[in-house]
Amino acid sequence: MKSPLLLLLLAATGLAHAQDADPQRDRTSILAMQGEYMVDFAFDETVLLKPGYERAPAMRSGANEVVIVVEDSPRKVVLQHLLVDTKSGHVTKHWRQDWSYEAPQRFEFSADQTWQVRPLAAAATRGAWTQCVYEVSDAPRYCGTGRWDYADGHPTWTSDLSWRPLPRREYTKRSDYNALAVINRHTLTPAGWTHEQFNTKVLRKPDGSQQPIAREFGFNDYVKTGEVDFTPAYAYWKATQDYWAKVRAHWDAFLGQPPGVHLKTKLDGMAMIVPLFEQADAVQQGKPVADARIDAVFAQWVEPAPAER
Repeated sequence: MKSPLLLLLLAATGLAHAQDADPQRDRTSILAMQGEYMVDFAFDETVLLKPGYERAPAMRSGANEVVIVVEDSPRKVVLQHLLVDTKSGHVTKHWRQDWSYEAPQRFEFSADQTWQVRPLAAAATRGAWTQCVYEVSDAPRYCGTGRWDYADGHPTWTSDLSWRPLPRREYTKRSDYNALAVINRHTLTPAGWTHEQFNTKVLRKPDGSQQPIAREFGFNDYVKTGEVDFTPAYAYWKATQDYWAKVRAHWDAFLGQPPGVHLKTKLDGMAMIVPLFEQADAVQQGKPVADARIDAVFAQWVEPAPAER
């Protein structure tokens, strides 16, 4: 139970944030993440929390990635990431990030393949932007809420602590934990932008108890480039954007209000990823894809989350 004094302090803090908030300046910062990048991904386990646990090897990878603006309005920005293989020109639809100003609710990863839609406290969302991140199939991954800060001259957004499922780089190799508790930080830099992740790997047990395994620091460095031909990515998105808008609308039907969504696929989600990507490829080739085919994928693999007690 919070004391009356603490509640007053929290309210005063929220009011101060509201007075200082400049949503259009924030929106400009979010839009600055669009563009063409060479990306380095680095993940290092740091603090070991479970007795006898041995630190996992550091992970390093990279990609060529373009970030395209899908939606831009005063209170919402949607950015789509696309990967391009420089040798083959093959395009892979990658993750998506949606930014909403003073969002009244967000989805939260609550159990394996389950995301609950929950309200946000007015004090938490006042003057703040909620970033929600989605899988390659536009399935949900995680949301975080925080405010942009400009104190040191480098626009920085820092989220609150929230839960997310294991990333693809981990769940194919690990079974000793099943959730990440994460704080995310995005910073605009002279070279592009960065995404820092402060992760705690946790085994969430059926009885509600939790076993922290290790902490991890993730650093994704997006450096602007003019050396990569992203023409195939722009062509792919031009041809398929209307198809993916229909897919997003299907997800929004579950994520726009409580209780949320439960996926009946395995953790890799390939049962949905494969048919949706095949349909998008058909659209890119100029072949018609009936809405009923999208409906069929969702009918087979997606259902409302169980209501929270």
